[in-house]
Amino acid sequence: MNANVKDYSPSQHFGRAAALGVSVILAGLLGTSSGAVAQEATGKSFVETFDKLSGSRWFISDGWDNGKHQNCTWSKEQVKVADGNLVLSFEKKPLKNRDYSCGEVQTKERFGYGTYEARMKTGTGSGLNAAFFTYIGPVHKKPHDEIDFEVLTKDPSKVQVNAYVGGKSNDEKLVDVPGGADKGFNDYAFVWEKERLRWYVNGQLVHEVTEPSQLPSNPQKIFFSLWGSGTLSEWMGRFIEPTEPVTMAVDRVAYTAPGEACQFEGSVACSLQ
Repeated sequence: MNANVKDYSPSQHFGRAAALGVSVILAGLLGTSSGAVAQEATGKSFVETFDKLSGSRWFISDGWDNGKHQNCTWSKEQVKVADGNLVLSFEKKPLKNRDYSCGEVQTKERFGYGTYEARMKTGTGSGLNAAFFTYIGPVHKKPHDEIDFEVLTKDPSKVQVNAYVGGKSNDEKLVDVPGGADKGFNDYAFVWEKERLRWYVNGQLVHEVTEPSQLPSNPQKIFFSLWGSGTLSEWMGRFIEPTEPVTMAVDRVAYTAPGEACQFEGSVACSLQ
């Protein structure tokens, strides 16, 4: 589906279950290839500090939702740039068939192996999810591959890391965010290689996967999203309607391709070189 018309936002975690049957079937038909990243990734190394939102790089999700589990509709009105930050918001603002509006952006290009980094701060609220992740899936005529950082804002002292391969979740883990994801900006990074996948919080390694069957291989888009659910209470907490907009602010995002110079001082990619 052409992103210029309407692109796709993946459903999150347990809420993906209804769609995973299709994902798994397509994964079996399409398969994965260790050479896929080199062949199909078009995204180059970059760093963005959000003085503005680049229309050539970012697509704003607008006018749809990801399924029955999601209680908000993606809206371009919930996406803005302010004070050098990309700001996504969730609030009670009826849109189409949902009582709430929420924000998401996604890159137009797909990226392969390399170092992905975001510096961000979240709000709080039970039943909400603030996420920095990469994704590709059946709507792109590819298997569902994904790499996640998800702050379940019912408890912003933690962030969940996870990866999907062919629609199957692998080895998810909750890790500490020192000081809290809501108290200040924190640095989240993952290093995706053919042989391993590593997650970092504020420069510290917090999780690693080396099992080949648990390593994504398909180039993916970069996403930031803030959304809510009234049904995924076991995972995200019972939804409590916020009395004011909840926000997620992104100060910086960067991608560094393997073998290229790190994109900013203090980057995880600098320490790996």
